Amino acid sequence: MEFRFSQEQQMIFDTAAAYLAQTSDSSAVRAAMVAPHGYDRAAWQRQCEEMFWQGLLVPESCDGLGLGFVEAIGLLEKMGERLACTPFISSAVVVTSALNRAASGAQQQHYFAELLAGKTATLAYQGQTRRWDASAVTAQLTTSGDGWQLDGNYALVPHGSGADYLLLAARDERGALQLALLPSATPGLTVVNQPTMDQTRPLASVSAVAVQVTAGQLLNNGQCCAQLLNELIDIAAIAVAADQVGGAQQSLNMAVDYTQERVQFGRTIASFQAIKHKAADMMLKVEAARSVLYYAACVADEWRLAEADAESLAQAAAMAKSYCSDAYYFVAGSALQLFGGVGITSEYDIQLYFKRAKSTESFYGDGSYHRERVAAQLLDSSCEVAL
Repeated sequence: MEFRFSQEQQMIFDTAAAYLAQTSDSSAVRAAMVAPHGYDRAAWQRQCEEMFWQGLLVPESCDGLGLGFVEAIGLLEKMGERLACTPFISSAVVVTSALNRAASGAQQQHYFAELLAGKTATLAYQGQTRRWDASAVTAQLTTSGDGWQLDGNYALVPHGSGADYLLLAARDERGALQLALLPSATPGLTVVNQPTMDQTRPLASVSAVAVQVTAGQLLNNGQCCAQLLNELIDIAAIAVAADQVGGAQQSLNMAVDYTQERVQFGRTIASFQAIKHKAADMMLKVEAARSVLYYAACVADEWRLAEADAESLAQAAAMAKSYCSDAYYFVAGSALQLFGGVGITSEYDIQLYFKRAKSTESFYGDGSYHRERVAAQLLDSSCEVAL
């Protein structure tokens, strides 16, 4: 099968590359790193108004663009190239997918209108455990009058401190997993920034104490959402893999440009055979990662259209995240070596790519974790994935 982008898709990606080159350059990234919420709210609002990327996966019936995951993944690859500091993955991909999959018509109309206006949302599910599936949920949802009361703690919430809405996972009194979409200003919710090595991708912790939840804030009509949560985590893993491919490509580009400028022994170091071999290895990793990424994007589109099941999505996500994580870390690390000692200094941007490569390598599960997931599916469906 030959996969290629349509003219419309290529136009979207080219436009995104040109826009991000202007709005997410080195100075913009470094300014966002020290911003209170880890990104520039004004720049996000301007991007929403000018590019309308937040509506990419929103159905046309709700005033969105009604496009698919191939377009979203291609856009995320361009964002990864520029280290874009935006809540696009958490809000426009993960939470939007949850609303597409499990929200009622009235909920979609309300929440999509908020997101299209520039409000942001993020998913919080992980308790004090490092599992990357629904078993990580420790928060509790108990009956309280005509509604419910939510109590619990959440860690590693992407762009949590700047989110206007929080999609919170909790277990009810039957043990069934529920998802509730609440305003972050709801009484009882406390969001605190978590220090991270990668300042371009902020994380937060969320505490919920006696938070009141109404029936209209629960997704899936109050039915168990365990499978949906696992699917959303797989979608998030594919989205992060797209960011990794973009970052790996830019790390390669920066390294090649630098070696063509750096002179040693009277010649540019790019002319040395050892450097050429290293660059060739880096390019091979990037191209292979891109291939598995767009395979996963196609599977995600089939899942969106109910043409692929959760197992197919999980396998594609595991393949993409495992290979792209290893590829990004290898390419960024190799680029750092080609730069030499100056590469790790704050004046050079390559160290920012290396930090993001390392942080995203483990986020939503590292290569070993996801290879065990694939092995469990292919070899023994009862096999427990090691942590």
